[in-house]
Amino acid sequence: MTSARANLAIIGGGLVGASLALALQAGAKARGWRIVLIEPFAPGDGYQPSYDARSTALSYGSRQFYERLGVWSSIAPRAQAIGHIHVSDRGRFGAARLSAAQEQVPALGYVAENAWLGHCLWQALDPEVISWRCPAAVSRLHVLDDGYRLTLDDHSTLDCDLAVLADGGRSGLREQLGIGVTERAYRQSALIANLTPGQAHAGEAFERFTDDGPLALLPLVDNRCALVWTRPSQDAQRLAGLSDTQFLGELQQAFGYRLGALRQVGARHLYPLTLIEAQEQVRPHLVVLGNAAHSLHPIAGQGYNLSLRDTEVLADALLQSPALPGDFATLQAYCQRQRQDQQLTVGFSDRVTRLFGRTDPLLAAGRNLGLLGLDLLPPAKRWFARQAMGLGTRPD
Repeated sequence: MTSARANLAIIGGGLVGASLALALQAGAKARGWRIVLIEPFAPGDGYQPSYDARSTALSYGSRQFYERLGVWSSIAPRAQAIGHIHVSDRGRFGAARLSAAQEQVPALGYVAENAWLGHCLWQALDPEVISWRCPAAVSRLHVLDDGYRLTLDDHSTLDCDLAVLADGGRSGLREQLGIGVTERAYRQSALIANLTPGQAHAGEAFERFTDDGPLALLPLVDNRCALVWTRPSQDAQRLAGLSDTQFLGELQQAFGYRLGALRQVGARHLYPLTLIEAQEQVRPHLVVLGNAAHSLHPIAGQGYNLSLRDTEVLADALLQSPALPGDFATLQAYCQRQRQDQQLTVGFSDRVTRLFGRTDPLLAAGRNLGLLGLDLLPPAKRWFARQAMGLGTRPD
């Protein structure tokens, strides 16, 4: 039986996979390329608001990327702008304050619900260029001379010039192909939940470091906040099992009253935290992308934004190359171009995680002086702000 063929098969139709398809869409149409998105979870019929919806922090650089793709105007109505970021160390004097006005940008970043982002991306995809296999999963990848043969869970096959693994941090296909990973277990879990503060958040995000781990409160539309609370894994389990009243009481004690009394909390979810980096991101006719390439600690909100920068550079490399997708020299050039950005971003996230995850008094004093210096020294503050905005490795 003859396999169907596509120029690109994107395995994982979530936010990263859909963003890559959209970034390639216009150029693929001009070249007559066929792109197939393979996704195990069927997208809903439309966006359904939910108090408990998971959300993603988008850097200002990610907004610029989506503007270039023509989709930001759709995303913007439910993307909460971050006008200020307050970084502090609980019980100590160090603090840093970042402001969009000082950086002369409309916002330092944005927070949007994943379901809304997905809805906007999927609506923008052109079915003449991009087709879906959904719900469907790839059970096996077989190397061909000119690409890969994908075997799907319904036993059908699809051949492609380029296979893109965008199937998440615990990618079974990455393991199947023998692509090793470097892991650093933080022995922590992130507790994720949405809550309603007693006062209006006014577009301010808070990053607060405590002796038990950092917590972030990010502003959402409808005066909700997205909580990311990092704790030792056993304690995170305990917090997840508390009543709403007990949980809000402990959170209030850790965060304080900058947003008044915390009034309502939704469903709580736990995610064990491990830094994962694929030891290979490209092979002939293969790219590893998104969390399958690198999964970061959420402390600095950099993971998804780094993946979007990878996505943009990959799309540019494919569209600028005269070769068919899958050409190894083209993929190597993409990897080389993104290496510094990845190393800086992963290193920044990992160092901040380890620095603020330790309770040594000398380290605590040093990081507080660092936060104070960051607030007082404009060049250092600007560097930190550019990191937060996803512009750290880009020219002005």
